[in-house]
Amino acid sequence: MHAKKLDKIATAVLYTIAGIIVAILASLILYILVRGLPHVSWSFLTGKSSSYQAGGGIGIQLYNSFFLLVITLLISVPLSMGAGIYLAEYAKKGRVTNFVRTCIEILSSLPSVVVGLFGYLIFVVQFEYGFSIISGALALTVFNLPQMTRNVEDSLKHVHHTQREAGLALGLSRWETVLHVVIPEALPGIVTGVVLASGRIFGEAAALIYTAGQSAPALDWSNWNVLSVTSPISIFRQAETLAVHIWKVNSEGTIPDGTLVSAGSAAVLLIFILIFNFGARKLGSYLHKKLTAA
Repeated sequence: MHAKKLDKIATAVLYTIAGIIVAILASLILYILVRGLPHVSWSFLTGKSSSYQAGGGIGIQLYNSFFLLVITLLISVPLSMGAGIYLAEYAKKGRVTNFVRTCIEILSSLPSVVVGLFGYLIFVVQFEYGFSIISGALALTVFNLPQMTRNVEDSLKHVHHTQREAGLALGLSRWETVLHVVIPEALPGIVTGVVLASGRIFGEAAALIYTAGQSAPALDWSNWNVLSVTSPISIFRQAETLAVHIWKVNSEGTIPDGTLVSAGSAAVLLIFILIFNFGARKLGSYLHKKLTAA
Protein backbone atom coordinates (compact mmCIF):
# COMPACT_ATOMS: atom_id res chain seq x y z
CA MET A 1 0.00 0.00 0.00
CA HIS A 2 2.80 2.37 0.88
CA ALA A 3 4.42 1.92 -2.56
CA LYS A 4 1.07 2.49 -4.30
CA LYS A 5 0.48 5.71 -2.38
CA LEU A 6 3.94 7.00 -3.29
CA ASP A 7 3.32 6.11 -6.91
CA LYS A 8 0.02 8.03 -6.93
CA ILE A 9 1.62 11.03 -5.24
CA ALA A 10 4.53 11.05 -7.70
CA THR A 11 2.12 10.71 -10.65
CA ALA A 12 -0.01 13.58 -9.32
CA VAL A 13 3.06 15.78 -8.86
CA LEU A 14 4.26 15.07 -12.41
CA TYR A 15 0.82 15.79 -13.87
CA THR A 16 0.66 19.03 -11.87
CA ILE A 17 4.06 20.19 -13.10
CA ALA A 18 3.14 19.31 -16.69
CA GLY A 19 -0.17 21.15 -16.33
CA ILE A 20 1.54 24.26 -14.98
CA ILE A 21 4.04 24.29 -17.86
CA VAL A 22 1.29 23.80 -20.46
CA ALA A 23 -0.80 26.53 -18.81
CA ILE A 24 2.10 28.98 -18.89
CA LEU A 25 2.87 28.26 -22.55
CA ALA A 26 -0.81 28.42 -23.53
CA SER A 27 -1.34 31.70 -21.69
CA LEU A 28 1.74 33.19 -23.35
CA ILE A 29 0.54 32.14 -26.82
CA LEU A 30 -2.98 33.41 -26.14
CA TYR A 31 -1.63 36.72 -24.81
CA ILE A 32 0.41 37.31 -27.99
CA LEU A 33 -2.50 36.33 -30.26
CA VAL A 34 -5.18 38.29 -28.40
CA ARG A 35 -2.95 41.35 -28.27
CA GLY A 36 -1.80 41.20 -31.89
CA LEU A 37 -4.53 39.64 -34.05
CA PRO A 38 -6.91 42.66 -33.90
CA HIS A 39 -4.23 44.69 -35.68
CA VAL A 40 -3.65 42.08 -38.42
CA SER A 41 -5.38 42.77 -41.73
CA TRP A 42 -4.71 42.20 -45.41
CA SER A 43 -3.28 45.71 -45.79
CA PHE A 44 -1.04 45.07 -42.78
CA LEU A 45 0.25 41.79 -44.25
CA THR A 46 0.91 43.24 -47.71
CA GLY A 47 1.65 46.92 -47.03
CA LYS A 48 5.03 48.62 -46.79
CA SER A 49 6.53 49.40 -43.42
CA SER A 50 6.71 52.98 -42.25
CA SER A 51 9.54 54.72 -40.43
CA TYR A 52 7.72 57.79 -39.11
CA GLN A 53 4.01 57.55 -39.93
CA ALA A 54 1.34 55.29 -38.48
CA GLY A 55 -0.37 52.62 -40.54
CA GLY A 56 2.64 50.75 -41.90
CA GLY A 57 2.63 47.06 -42.83
CA ILE A 58 5.00 44.10 -42.91
CA GLY A 59 4.71 42.97 -46.54
CA ILE A 60 8.38 43.27 -47.46
CA GLN A 61 9.58 41.84 -44.13
CA LEU A 62 7.25 38.85 -44.50
CA TYR A 63 8.49 38.20 -48.04
CA ASN A 64 12.12 38.56 -46.91
CA SER A 65 11.54 35.97 -44.17
CA PHE A 66 10.21 33.38 -46.62
CA PHE A 67 12.84 34.15 -49.27
CA LEU A 68 15.65 33.87 -46.72
CA LEU A 69 14.14 30.61 -45.48
CA VAL A 70 14.17 29.14 -49.00
CA ILE A 71 17.79 30.19 -49.65
CA THR A 72 18.91 28.80 -46.28
CA LEU A 73 17.22 25.45 -46.90
CA LEU A 74 18.74 25.21 -50.38
CA ILE A 75 22.17 25.48 -48.76
CA SER A 76 21.69 23.56 -45.52
CA VAL A 77 19.55 20.58 -46.59
CA PRO A 78 22.09 19.08 -49.07
CA LEU A 79 24.94 19.66 -46.62
CA SER A 80 23.08 18.13 -43.68
CA MET A 81 21.95 15.18 -45.80
CA GLY A 82 25.50 14.47 -46.93
CA ALA A 83 26.94 14.81 -43.43
CA GLY A 84 24.15 12.75 -41.84
CA ILE A 85 24.46 9.95 -44.40
CA TYR A 86 28.22 9.80 -43.94
CA LEU A 87 28.02 9.68 -40.13
CA ALA A 88 25.22 7.11 -40.08
CA GLU A 89 26.29 4.81 -42.92
CA TYR A 90 29.99 5.22 -43.67
CA ALA A 91 31.87 6.71 -40.72
CA LYS A 92 33.88 4.18 -38.75
CA LYS A 93 33.97 4.29 -34.97
CA GLY A 94 37.07 6.04 -33.75
CA ARG A 95 38.55 9.23 -32.39
CA VAL A 96 37.95 11.24 -35.55
CA THR A 97 34.27 10.34 -35.72
CA ASN A 98 33.83 11.01 -32.00
CA PHE A 99 35.56 14.36 -32.43
CA VAL A 100 33.24 15.29 -35.31
CA ARG A 101 30.16 14.38 -33.26
CA THR A 102 31.50 16.40 -30.31
CA CYS A 103 31.98 19.41 -32.59
CA ILE A 104 28.41 19.01 -33.85
CA GLU A 105 27.12 18.96 -30.26
CA ILE A 106 29.12 22.07 -29.39
CA LEU A 107 28.01 23.96 -32.49
CA SER A 108 24.35 23.08 -31.88
CA SER A 109 24.52 24.77 -28.47
CA LEU A 110 26.07 28.05 -29.63
CA PRO A 111 23.97 31.18 -28.94
CA SER A 112 22.57 32.76 -32.08
CA VAL A 113 24.29 36.07 -31.25
CA VAL A 114 27.68 34.35 -31.41
CA VAL A 115 26.77 32.82 -34.79
CA GLY A 116 25.65 36.25 -35.97
CA LEU A 117 28.96 37.85 -34.98
CA PHE A 118 30.82 35.00 -36.67
CA GLY A 119 28.73 35.53 -39.81
CA TYR A 120 29.45 39.25 -39.69
CA LEU A 121 33.22 38.73 -39.46
CA ILE A 122 33.39 35.97 -42.10
CA PHE A 123 30.60 36.51 -44.62
CA VAL A 124 29.94 40.25 -44.32
CA VAL A 125 33.51 41.52 -43.82
CA GLN A 126 35.93 38.80 -44.97
CA PHE A 127 33.98 37.51 -47.99
CA GLU A 128 32.72 41.05 -48.68
CA TYR A 129 29.11 39.97 -49.20
CA GLY A 130 28.00 42.89 -47.05
CA PHE A 131 24.68 42.93 -45.25
CA SER A 132 22.74 40.66 -47.58
CA ILE A 133 20.47 37.66 -47.84
CA ILE A 134 23.36 35.35 -48.74
CA SER A 135 25.26 36.44 -45.61
CA GLY A 136 22.19 35.77 -43.48
CA ALA A 137 21.53 32.42 -45.17
CA LEU A 138 25.12 31.25 -44.65
CA ALA A 139 25.02 32.32 -40.98
CA LEU A 140 21.74 30.48 -40.47
CA THR A 141 23.26 27.45 -42.18
CA VAL A 142 26.04 27.45 -39.59
CA PHE A 143 23.38 27.88 -36.90
CA ASN A 144 21.08 25.05 -38.07
CA LEU A 145 23.47 22.61 -39.76
CA PRO A 146 24.49 20.73 -36.57
CA GLN A 147 20.88 20.12 -35.54
CA MET A 148 19.78 19.13 -39.03
CA THR A 149 22.78 16.80 -39.44
CA ARG A 150 22.02 15.11 -36.15
CA ASN A 151 18.36 14.75 -37.16
CA VAL A 152 19.31 13.08 -40.47
CA GLU A 153 21.78 10.78 -38.72
CA ASP A 154 19.24 9.74 -36.07
CA SER A 155 16.54 9.15 -38.69
CA LEU A 156 18.83 6.91 -40.70
CA LYS A 157 19.99 5.00 -37.63
CA HIS A 158 16.39 4.24 -36.67
CA VAL A 159 16.00 2.24 -39.90
CA HIS A 160 16.32 -1.43 -38.91
CA HIS A 161 19.49 -3.18 -40.06
CA THR A 162 17.44 -5.87 -41.80
CA GLN A 163 16.37 -3.26 -44.36
CA ARG A 164 20.01 -2.74 -45.32
CA GLU A 165 20.66 -6.46 -45.38
CA ALA A 166 17.68 -6.99 -47.68
CA GLY A 167 18.99 -4.39 -50.12
CA LEU A 168 22.46 -5.90 -50.14
CA ALA A 169 20.99 -9.39 -50.59
CA LEU A 170 19.22 -8.18 -53.73
CA GLY A 171 22.58 -7.26 -55.24
CA LEU A 172 22.40 -3.50 -54.59
CA SER A 173 25.59 -1.65 -53.79
CA ARG A 174 25.96 0.08 -50.45
CA TRP A 175 25.17 3.48 -51.95
CA GLU A 176 22.18 2.13 -53.86
CA THR A 177 20.89 0.54 -50.66
CA VAL A 178 21.19 3.84 -48.84
CA LEU A 179 19.58 5.76 -51.70
CA HIS A 180 16.70 3.41 -52.54
CA VAL A 181 16.03 1.63 -49.25
CA VAL A 182 17.32 3.50 -46.20
CA ILE A 183 16.54 7.11 -47.14
CA PRO A 184 12.91 6.44 -48.21
CA GLU A 185 12.33 4.60 -44.92
CA ALA A 186 13.86 7.47 -42.92
CA LEU A 187 12.13 10.18 -44.98
CA PRO A 188 9.33 10.99 -42.46
CA GLY A 189 11.85 11.77 -39.72
CA ILE A 190 14.07 13.76 -42.08
CA VAL A 191 11.17 15.84 -43.40
CA THR A 192 9.90 16.49 -39.87
CA GLY A 193 13.34 17.74 -38.85
CA VAL A 194 13.59 20.03 -41.90
CA VAL A 195 10.17 21.56 -41.23
CA LEU A 196 11.00 22.11 -37.56
CA ALA A 197 14.28 23.72 -38.57
CA SER A 198 12.30 25.94 -40.95
CA GLY A 199 10.33 27.29 -38.02
CA ARG A 200 13.57 27.97 -36.16
CA ILE A 201 15.00 29.78 -39.19
CA PHE A 202 11.81 31.78 -39.74
CA GLY A 203 11.80 33.10 -36.18
CA GLU A 204 15.52 33.85 -35.88
CA ALA A 205 16.55 37.46 -35.27
CA ALA A 206 19.87 37.78 -33.43
CA ALA A 207 21.98 36.08 -36.11
CA LEU A 208 20.35 38.16 -38.88
CA ILE A 209 20.83 41.56 -37.28
CA TYR A 210 24.57 41.30 -38.00
CA THR A 211 24.33 39.57 -41.39
CA ALA A 212 21.12 40.23 -43.35
CA GLY A 213 20.83 43.82 -42.15
CA GLN A 214 18.17 45.96 -40.54
CA SER A 215 16.63 47.68 -43.56
CA ALA A 216 13.98 46.59 -46.04
CA PRO A 217 14.40 48.56 -49.28
CA ALA A 218 11.45 48.72 -51.65
CA LEU A 219 11.35 45.89 -54.19
CA ASP A 220 10.84 46.36 -57.92
CA TRP A 221 8.72 43.38 -58.97
CA SER A 222 9.43 44.08 -62.64
CA ASN A 223 13.18 43.72 -62.07
CA TRP A 224 14.35 40.10 -62.09
CA ASN A 225 18.09 40.79 -62.25
CA VAL A 226 19.60 38.71 -59.45
CA LEU A 227 22.44 41.21 -59.02
CA SER A 228 20.17 44.23 -58.57
CA VAL A 229 19.56 45.46 -55.01
CA THR A 230 15.90 46.15 -55.84
CA SER A 231 15.18 42.74 -57.35
CA PRO A 232 12.93 40.51 -55.21
CA ILE A 233 15.07 37.47 -56.06
CA SER A 234 18.46 39.08 -55.44
CA ILE A 235 20.53 37.44 -52.72
CA PHE A 236 22.92 40.40 -52.49
CA ARG A 237 20.48 42.95 -51.06
CA GLN A 238 19.72 43.79 -47.45
CA ALA A 239 16.68 42.01 -46.09
CA GLU A 240 15.08 42.93 -42.79
CA THR A 241 13.04 39.90 -41.74
CA LEU A 242 9.88 39.86 -39.65
CA ALA A 243 11.70 38.85 -36.45
CA VAL A 244 14.31 41.59 -36.94
CA HIS A 245 11.51 44.08 -37.66
CA ILE A 246 9.87 43.27 -34.31
CA TRP A 247 13.18 43.82 -32.51
CA LYS A 248 13.84 47.07 -34.37
CA VAL A 249 10.37 48.51 -33.75
CA ASN A 250 10.63 47.73 -30.03
CA SER A 251 14.21 48.93 -29.59
CA GLU A 252 14.58 51.99 -31.80
CA GLY A 253 11.29 52.47 -33.63
CA THR A 254 9.91 56.00 -34.05
CA ILE A 255 6.49 55.23 -35.53
CA PRO A 256 3.49 56.37 -33.42
CA ASP A 257 1.76 52.98 -33.56
CA GLY A 258 4.92 51.00 -32.90
CA THR A 259 3.29 48.99 -30.10
CA LEU A 260 0.45 47.87 -32.40
CA VAL A 261 2.83 47.04 -35.26
CA SER A 262 5.03 45.03 -32.92
CA ALA A 263 2.06 43.16 -31.46
CA GLY A 264 0.61 42.37 -34.90
CA SER A 265 3.99 41.26 -36.24
CA ALA A 266 4.56 39.03 -33.21
CA ALA A 267 1.14 37.40 -33.71
CA VAL A 268 1.87 36.73 -37.39
CA LEU A 269 5.30 35.32 -36.57
CA LEU A 270 3.85 33.08 -33.86
CA ILE A 271 1.14 31.77 -36.19
CA PHE A 272 3.68 30.78 -38.84
CA ILE A 273 5.93 29.10 -36.26
CA LEU A 274 2.95 27.13 -34.94
CA ILE A 275 2.08 26.13 -38.49
CA PHE A 276 5.64 24.89 -39.04
CA ASN A 277 5.61 22.87 -35.80
CA PHE A 278 2.17 21.30 -36.13
CA GLY A 279 2.66 20.84 -39.87
CA ALA A 280 5.91 18.97 -39.27
CA ARG A 281 4.19 16.42 -37.05
CA LYS A 282 1.24 15.99 -39.40
CA LEU A 283 3.50 15.68 -42.43
CA GLY A 284 5.75 13.18 -40.68
CA SER A 285 2.77 11.04 -39.66
CA TYR A 286 1.30 11.24 -43.16
CA LEU A 287 4.54 10.20 -44.84
CA HIS A 288 5.03 7.36 -42.35
CA LYS A 289 1.53 5.99 -43.05
CA LYS A 290 2.02 6.43 -46.79
CA LEU A 291 5.32 4.57 -46.84
CA THR A 292 4.04 1.88 -44.48
CA ALA A 293 1.00 1.28 -46.70
CA ALA A 294 3.20 1.12 -49.80
